[in-house]
Amino acid sequence: MKGVILAAGISSRLRPLTDTTPKCLLSIGGETILGRTLNNLTACGIRDVVIVGGYLEDQLRSYVSGNFPGLGVKFLTNEVYASTNNIYSLWLTKPDVLEHGMILLDSDIIFEDRIIQALVRSGYDNCLAVNTKTRLGDEEIKVAVDRHNRIHAISKEVPPGGAIGESIGIELFAPSMLKTLFDVLDRKIVHEKAVNEFYEVAFQEVIDRGGEIYAVDVGMYKAIEIDTAEDLLAAEKDILPYLPPSKTAPTIKI
Repeated sequence: MKGVILAAGISSRLRPLTDTTPKCLLSIGGETILGRTLNNLTACGIRDVVIVGGYLEDQLRSYVSGNFPGLGVKFLTNEVYASTNNIYSLWLTKPDVLEHGMILLDSDIIFEDRIIQALVRSGYDNCLAVNTKTRLGDEEIKVAVDRHNRIHAISKEVPPGGAIGESIGIELFAPSMLKTLFDVLDRKIVHEKAVNEFYEVAFQEVIDRGGEIYAVDVGMYKAIEIDTAEDLLAAEKDILPYLPPSKTAPTIKI
Protein backbone atom coordinates (compact mmCIF):
# COMPACT_ATOMS: atom_id res chain seq x y z
CA MET A 1 0.00 0.00 0.00
CA LYS A 2 1.36 3.39 -1.02
CA GLY A 3 0.37 6.84 0.11
CA VAL A 4 -0.32 9.28 -2.73
CA ILE A 5 -0.47 13.02 -2.08
CA LEU A 6 -1.60 15.38 -4.84
CA ALA A 7 0.11 18.74 -4.31
CA ALA A 8 0.52 20.37 -7.71
CA GLY A 9 -1.95 23.26 -7.61
CA ILE A 10 -1.47 27.02 -7.32
CA SER A 11 -4.17 27.60 -4.67
CA SER A 12 -5.07 31.08 -5.87
CA ARG A 13 -7.84 31.49 -3.29
CA LEU A 14 -5.20 31.64 -0.56
CA ARG A 15 -3.18 34.45 -2.12
CA PRO A 16 -1.09 36.28 -1.00
CA LEU A 17 -0.12 33.45 1.38
CA THR A 18 0.52 31.15 -1.57
CA ASP A 19 2.30 33.69 -3.76
CA THR A 20 5.66 32.31 -2.66
CA THR A 21 4.70 29.13 -0.78
CA PRO A 22 2.75 26.01 -1.80
CA LYS A 23 -0.50 25.67 0.12
CA CYS A 24 0.53 22.42 1.81
CA LEU A 25 3.60 24.13 3.28
CA LEU A 26 1.54 26.68 5.15
CA SER A 27 1.81 26.09 8.87
CA ILE A 28 -1.00 25.69 11.35
CA GLY A 29 -0.16 25.27 15.00
CA GLY A 30 3.56 24.97 14.32
CA GLU A 31 3.31 22.25 11.69
CA THR A 32 2.86 22.37 7.94
CA ILE A 33 -0.19 20.78 6.35
CA LEU A 34 2.11 18.43 4.42
CA GLY A 35 4.03 17.53 7.57
CA ARG A 36 0.81 16.59 9.33
CA THR A 37 -0.25 14.42 6.40
CA LEU A 38 3.06 12.59 6.25
CA ASN A 39 3.02 12.04 10.01
CA ASN A 40 -0.51 10.65 9.74
CA LEU A 41 0.58 8.21 7.04
CA THR A 42 3.59 6.98 9.01
CA ALA A 43 1.46 6.65 12.16
CA CYS A 44 -0.67 4.20 10.19
CA GLY A 45 2.37 2.24 8.96
CA ILE A 46 2.54 3.74 5.46
CA ARG A 47 6.13 4.73 4.70
CA ASP A 48 6.14 4.49 0.89
CA VAL A 49 4.76 7.76 -0.48
CA VAL A 50 4.31 9.37 -3.90
CA ILE A 51 3.90 13.15 -4.01
CA VAL A 52 2.76 14.85 -7.20
CA GLY A 53 4.12 18.38 -7.22
CA GLY A 54 4.07 21.24 -9.68
CA TYR A 55 3.74 24.79 -8.36
CA LEU A 56 6.91 25.68 -6.40
CA GLU A 57 7.78 21.99 -6.28
CA ASP A 58 11.39 22.71 -5.28
CA GLN A 59 10.10 23.85 -1.89
CA LEU A 60 8.20 20.59 -1.41
CA ARG A 61 11.31 18.55 -2.22
CA SER A 62 13.47 20.60 0.13
CA TYR A 63 10.94 20.37 2.95
CA VAL A 64 10.55 16.60 2.69
CA SER A 65 14.27 15.89 2.43
CA GLY A 66 14.95 18.14 5.43
CA ASN A 67 12.16 16.89 7.68
CA PHE A 68 11.49 13.30 6.59
CA PRO A 69 14.92 11.96 5.54
CA GLY A 70 14.06 8.36 6.47
CA LEU A 71 10.75 8.24 4.62
CA GLY A 72 10.53 6.65 1.19
CA VAL A 73 9.16 9.52 -0.91
CA LYS A 74 9.10 9.69 -4.70
CA PHE A 75 8.24 12.97 -6.40
CA LEU A 76 6.39 13.19 -9.69
CA THR A 77 6.03 16.49 -11.53
CA ASN A 78 2.84 17.79 -13.09
CA GLU A 79 4.47 20.16 -15.55
CA VAL A 80 1.12 21.53 -16.70
CA TYR A 81 -0.24 22.19 -13.20
CA ALA A 82 -1.52 25.65 -14.17
CA SER A 83 -3.92 24.25 -16.78
CA THR A 84 -4.93 20.87 -15.31
CA ASN A 85 -6.91 19.59 -12.34
CA ASN A 86 -6.29 16.76 -9.88
CA ILE A 87 -7.50 14.13 -12.36
CA TYR A 88 -4.30 14.71 -14.36
CA SER A 89 -2.05 14.55 -11.30
CA LEU A 90 -3.67 11.27 -10.28
CA TRP A 91 -3.16 9.84 -13.78
CA LEU A 92 0.59 10.53 -13.49
CA THR A 93 0.88 8.09 -10.59
CA LYS A 94 -0.19 5.02 -12.59
CA PRO A 95 3.25 3.35 -12.98
CA ASP A 96 3.98 3.73 -9.26
CA VAL A 97 0.75 2.52 -7.68
CA LEU A 98 -1.01 0.18 -10.12
CA GLU A 99 0.35 -3.01 -8.55
CA HIS A 100 0.38 -1.80 -4.96
CA GLY A 101 -2.91 -0.18 -4.02
CA MET A 102 -3.00 3.26 -2.45
CA ILE A 103 -4.28 5.67 0.10
CA LEU A 104 -5.04 8.76 -1.99
CA LEU A 105 -5.01 12.16 -0.29
CA ASP A 106 -5.52 15.72 -1.38
CA SER A 107 -2.65 17.77 0.05
CA ASP A 108 -4.81 20.47 1.66
CA ILE A 109 -6.57 18.47 4.41
CA ILE A 110 -5.86 18.74 8.12
CA PHE A 111 -7.21 15.61 9.75
CA GLU A 112 -6.91 13.02 12.48
CA ASP A 113 -4.88 9.95 11.57
CA ARG A 114 -7.79 7.84 12.78
CA ILE A 115 -9.48 8.61 9.45
CA ILE A 116 -6.86 6.59 7.59
CA GLN A 117 -7.18 3.84 10.18
CA ALA A 118 -10.95 3.83 9.68
CA LEU A 119 -10.53 3.18 5.95
CA VAL A 120 -7.91 0.47 6.41
CA ARG A 121 -9.96 -1.31 9.10
CA SER A 122 -13.32 -0.88 7.37
CA GLY A 123 -13.25 -4.30 5.72
CA TYR A 124 -13.72 -2.68 2.29
CA ASP A 125 -11.11 -3.08 -0.44
CA ASN A 126 -12.20 0.20 -2.02
CA CYS A 127 -13.67 3.01 0.01
CA LEU A 128 -13.52 6.71 0.77
CA ALA A 129 -13.92 8.90 3.83
CA VAL A 130 -17.26 10.70 4.15
CA ASN A 131 -18.08 13.39 6.67
CA THR A 132 -21.72 12.82 7.51
CA LYS A 133 -21.82 15.71 9.98
CA THR A 134 -21.05 18.59 7.64
CA ARG A 135 -23.66 20.97 6.22
CA LEU A 136 -24.01 20.32 2.50
CA GLY A 137 -24.23 22.99 -0.19
CA ASP A 138 -23.20 23.53 -3.78
CA GLU A 139 -19.41 23.35 -3.32
CA GLU A 140 -19.05 20.04 -1.47
CA ILE A 141 -18.28 16.77 -3.27
CA LYS A 142 -21.39 14.93 -2.11
CA VAL A 143 -21.88 11.19 -1.79
CA ALA A 144 -25.05 9.13 -2.20
CA VAL A 145 -25.19 5.44 -1.26
CA ASP A 146 -27.49 2.44 -1.50
CA ARG A 147 -28.74 0.41 1.48
CA HIS A 148 -25.48 -1.58 1.50
CA ASN A 149 -23.40 1.60 1.82
CA ARG A 150 -22.13 1.31 -1.75
CA ILE A 151 -21.65 4.65 -3.44
CA HIS A 152 -23.85 5.19 -6.48
CA ALA A 153 -23.21 8.91 -7.00
CA ILE A 154 -20.33 11.24 -6.15
CA SER A 155 -20.07 14.82 -7.39
CA LYS A 156 -20.90 18.41 -6.55
CA GLU A 157 -24.14 17.93 -8.47
CA VAL A 158 -25.60 15.31 -6.13
CA PRO A 159 -28.63 16.95 -4.44
CA PRO A 160 -27.85 17.64 -0.76
CA GLY A 161 -31.10 15.98 0.26
CA GLY A 162 -30.06 12.74 -1.38
CA ALA A 163 -26.52 12.64 -0.01
CA ILE A 164 -25.22 11.12 3.22
CA GLY A 165 -22.32 13.58 3.44
CA GLU A 166 -19.19 15.06 1.88
CA SER A 167 -16.21 13.18 0.48
CA ILE A 168 -13.25 14.77 2.30
CA GLY A 169 -10.54 13.78 -0.19
CA ILE A 170 -9.10 10.61 1.37
CA GLU A 171 -9.62 7.30 -0.45
CA LEU A 172 -8.39 3.69 -0.35
CA PHE A 173 -8.10 1.58 -3.51
CA ALA A 174 -6.93 -2.01 -3.97
CA PRO A 175 -4.82 -2.99 -7.01
CA SER A 176 -7.77 -4.73 -8.69
CA MET A 177 -9.81 -1.51 -8.61
CA LEU A 178 -6.86 0.60 -9.75
CA LYS A 179 -6.70 -1.28 -13.04
CA THR A 180 -10.25 -0.21 -13.83
CA LEU A 181 -9.69 3.31 -12.51
CA PHE A 182 -6.58 3.88 -14.62
CA ASP A 183 -8.27 2.43 -17.69
CA VAL A 184 -10.84 5.21 -17.26
CA LEU A 185 -8.14 7.80 -16.61
CA ASP A 186 -6.14 6.72 -19.68
CA ARG A 187 -9.15 7.23 -21.91
CA LYS A 188 -10.14 10.54 -20.39
CA ILE A 189 -6.63 12.03 -20.36
CA VAL A 190 -5.04 10.56 -23.47
CA HIS A 191 -8.00 10.39 -25.83
CA GLU A 192 -10.55 12.87 -24.54
CA LYS A 193 -8.01 15.42 -23.22
CA ALA A 194 -10.27 15.87 -20.18
CA VAL A 195 -7.41 17.14 -18.06
CA ASN A 196 -9.29 19.84 -16.16
CA GLU A 197 -11.80 17.75 -14.24
CA PHE A 198 -11.99 16.51 -10.66
CA TYR A 199 -10.90 12.90 -10.22
CA GLU A 200 -14.34 12.07 -8.80
CA VAL A 201 -15.57 12.06 -12.41
CA ALA A 202 -13.42 8.97 -12.95
CA PHE A 203 -14.68 7.43 -9.69
CA GLN A 204 -18.24 7.86 -10.95
CA GLU A 205 -17.47 6.11 -14.22
CA VAL A 206 -15.88 3.20 -12.35
CA ILE A 207 -19.06 2.93 -10.27
CA ASP A 208 -21.24 3.13 -13.37
CA ARG A 209 -19.25 0.21 -14.81
CA GLY A 210 -20.16 -1.87 -11.79
CA GLY A 211 -17.18 -1.13 -9.57
CA GLU A 212 -17.97 -1.18 -5.86
CA ILE A 213 -16.69 1.74 -3.79
CA TYR A 214 -18.02 2.11 -0.26
CA ALA A 215 -18.52 5.09 2.01
CA VAL A 216 -16.86 5.08 5.42
CA ASP A 217 -18.40 7.48 7.91
CA VAL A 218 -15.66 9.60 9.54
CA GLY A 219 -17.96 12.28 10.87
CA MET A 220 -16.86 11.50 14.43
CA TYR A 221 -13.29 12.57 13.61
CA LYS A 222 -11.87 16.02 12.92
CA ALA A 223 -10.94 17.13 9.40
CA ILE A 224 -11.01 20.30 7.33
CA GLU A 225 -10.08 21.15 3.76
CA ILE A 226 -8.03 24.34 3.50
CA ASP A 227 -9.16 26.55 0.63
CA THR A 228 -9.30 30.03 2.17
CA ALA A 229 -7.81 32.12 4.96
CA GLU A 230 -11.04 31.55 6.87
CA ASP A 231 -10.41 27.79 6.69
CA LEU A 232 -6.99 28.31 8.26
CA LEU A 233 -8.53 30.17 11.17
CA ALA A 234 -11.24 27.52 11.55
CA ALA A 235 -8.62 24.78 11.58
CA GLU A 236 -6.66 26.50 14.30
CA LYS A 237 -9.77 26.98 16.42
CA ASP A 238 -11.74 23.79 15.82
CA ILE A 239 -9.26 21.10 14.67
CA LEU A 240 -5.91 21.69 16.36
CA PRO A 241 -7.09 20.86 19.90
CA TYR A 242 -7.77 17.30 18.70
CA LEU A 243 -4.41 16.76 16.97
CA PRO A 244 -1.08 15.64 18.47
CA PRO A 245 1.75 18.18 18.99
CA SER A 246 3.77 19.17 15.94
CA LYS A 247 6.76 17.03 15.00
CA THR A 248 8.36 18.92 12.15
CA ALA A 249 9.45 22.46 11.44
CA PRO A 250 6.90 25.04 10.25
CA THR A 251 7.30 27.08 7.08
CA ILE A 252 4.88 29.94 7.57
CA LYS A 253 3.06 30.84 10.76
CA ILE A 254 -0.62 31.75 10.35
